[in-house]
Amino acid sequence: MRVYYEDTDHGGVVYHANYLRFMERARTEMLRTLGFSLDALERDEGVVFAVRRAALDYIAPARFNDLLDVLTRIHRQSPLRTFFTQEVRCERGLLCRGDIEVVSLSADSFRPTPIPKAVRMAFSHISAQ
Repeated sequence: MRVYYEDTDHGGVVYHANYLRFMERARTEMLRTLGFSLDALERDEGVVFAVRRAALDYIAPARFNDLLDVLTRIHRQSPLRTFFTQEVRCERGLLCRGDIEVVSLSADSFRPTPIPKAVRMAFSHISAQ
């Protein structure tokens, strides 16, 4: 994804909280690539996902107009949670690394609920690679 002016501060450096937005987009696109959309999961399975914990390490700044790659790996999952490791990179190398814990919630009650079986199976397949 490209860094736009709106992503940066006055000095042309990506504002720190925007790395979370980049990571969120990458996880959403990963789900889409696996054949799932967030709106269909909510409508058909009654499930939404929420970030429970995020820990980021900032290594180097991303700047206006950089082209970023966000690498997303699943390193652990349980019936209710998925643990991601994500890296934001550009041609200069690693910019930011994040460990993100996502929990599955009931769309109605916002209480923890199991991740749909098809999603867990798809995640198991890609985390084993």
